[in-house]
Amino acid sequence: MANVRNLKKDINYVLGDIIEAVYVWEYTNTGKDTKESEAIIDEAISTFDALIAKVNAKNIEDSKAHFKAINQELEAKGNALIEKINNLG
Repeated sequence: MANVRNLKKDINYVLGDIIEAVYVWEYTNTGKDTKESEAIIDEAISTFDALIAKVNAKNIEDSKAHFKAINQELEAKGNALIEKINNLG
């Protein structure tokens, strides 16, 4: 079960860091519209909820493959959110 705990921590840290990066962007760009940055935060929160629900899912046949897929999804969605932060203008 240590892997599940570490996966939950990874999800929390990655998406928490993304949200923090958005807040830093908003703080350094006070004169700009925050609708796009708020949408990124909302997407990060919904991604967090979805991934945690998948981690907590019961009756998984191949748990190793299931958790590996969750980790890959975290990486893909995290990179997509970071790209959106980089494109804020």
